Amino acid sequence: MESGHSDVTGNGEPPPLLQVRGVAKSFPGVRALQEMRLDLRHGEVLALVGENGAGKSTLMKLLSGIHAPDAGEFLMDGEPVRIEGPRHAQRLGISIIHQEFNLMPDLTVAQNIFIGREPRRGPLLDERALDARARELIERLELPLEPRRRVGTLTVAQQQMVEIAKALSYDARVLIMDEPTAALNDGEVRVLHELIRRFTTGGGPDGRGTGVIYISHRMEELKAVADRITVIRDGRYVETLAAADTPMREVISRMVGRELDGGAGPQGVREDRETALTVTGLSTKDLLRDVSLELKRGEILGLAGLMGAGRTELARALVGADPVTSGTVALDGREVRIGNPADAARHGIGYLSEDRKNFGLLLEQDVATNIGIGSMKQRFQRAGFVKAREMRARSEEFIDKLRIRTPSAGQTVKHLSGGNQQKVVIAKWLLKDCDVLIFDEPTRGIDVGAKEEIHRLLDELAAQGKSVIVISSELPEVLRMSHRIVVMCEGRVTGELSADEATQEAVMHYATLRPAPAGTGGADPAQPPAPEDGTSQEMVR
Repeated sequence: MESGHSDVTGNGEPPPLLQVRGVAKSFPGVRALQEMRLDLRHGEVLALVGENGAGKSTLMKLLSGIHAPDAGEFLMDGEPVRIEGPRHAQRLGISIIHQEFNLMPDLTVAQNIFIGREPRRGPLLDERALDARARELIERLELPLEPRRRVGTLTVAQQQMVEIAKALSYDARVLIMDEPTAALNDGEVRVLHELIRRFTTGGGPDGRGTGVIYISHRMEELKAVADRITVIRDGRYVETLAAADTPMREVISRMVGRELDGGAGPQGVREDRETALTVTGLSTKDLLRDVSLELKRGEILGLAGLMGAGRTELARALVGADPVTSGTVALDGREVRIGNPADAARHGIGYLSEDRKNFGLLLEQDVATNIGIGSMKQRFQRAGFVKAREMRARSEEFIDKLRIRTPSAGQTVKHLSGGNQQKVVIAKWLLKDCDVLIFDEPTRGIDVGAKEEIHRLLDELAAQGKSVIVISSELPEVLRMSHRIVVMCEGRVTGELSADEATQEAVMHYATLRPAPAGTGGADPAQPPAPEDGTSQEMVR
């Protein structure tokens, strides 16, 4: 364990590859970083962790030249450097891979890797030389990619590899990876980690190994990939820890400044509770087949399944975002017709999409507007005028309740961290006061402290009598939150488990159970296996 930093020592050891010393950065109304420090060694993976709003993104933007620091300095190999912009950062050997890929789907792998740096023969693009350069890089990194393959046809994991190849094509000595596994399944994560190990230990452009700054909210993967873990909180450096020797609960407690209890999770809902939502024989053109389920008042119902199971498609069908070909939806025993999400909201069904930026937020508007927009007509309009003061006051209540980190309700949403943006979407639906709430990946991209807060919030909603459907790619989260779990596979319901019955093994059994043909009453009859250690921790949509 380390609590300080190492400069050049008298024993002849080389200085760190990258050093951050006393860096500070402020924006209007926000002090994002204060006295920040960090050391990255040659050939190591340094995990950078902290709650949403802790300053991780700001520090990465400073290192990649997007912003300039107000104070402090950066050193590479012990020599001070001034990063004058993104292109200058690349020339210094600093590359960043953002969580949201910056790829052109209609171009080939080779074209994406060397975009803007393509070899030419006179005025014409030299496709043969371009492909040869891409192939040499791909083979050196041992990537399963074909240079002429169009990027839009690749899987998310393959696109991640293209981003890595593009970053390393600049002879990167420092590679910053922001949530690189957010959309990957367990197998793809292992492949990525193996790739990282190859280019960190295989020698960088200077022969001493590329250094990786690895940002992730998936704490369980840090021991597998990181050498050390640097913790930051509220814009300040906290501590640097040896990954192999430090329990993750210790890392988490330093991130949030308190111990987390984890919670025991729900234990089931009484059978005499009224049924709030009944879905019968719901089908869509592309995937869903004869889906039926019930949701009781005061219940959190988890939807589990593997990639392509149809969980998000079911949520979208329930709120009218995707058309249904057959089946019925009933609220409190009365059948309702829902043609679009606005209909769903009028019937008291709220939907938090997994894609918050495209379907949940007005990025150019302020926090108050985003929280109040769903309730505008009912609560905050009179004679065509918006009651802005009242809307702001109600928004501030939810800012406090959800601990949304923002300088004010007037802050533009696009300037908030991803986790705080997610909380704004949740606040919108809480203010709307819907009776049925569907949360699709409510904690994706959210740190462990905020995740615990959202878990408690969902528990509180259920205790108030709200009915909640939760879709999560993290199986332990589904088990922690749900009173009951419905498992899907290939667009059909294949199993249902109470809180007492639900184990990782049982969920995985039904998630991989081949559905019976439509109309035969569900999945093939089979019993889930006895529990064993080592079951996958991650479920992917």
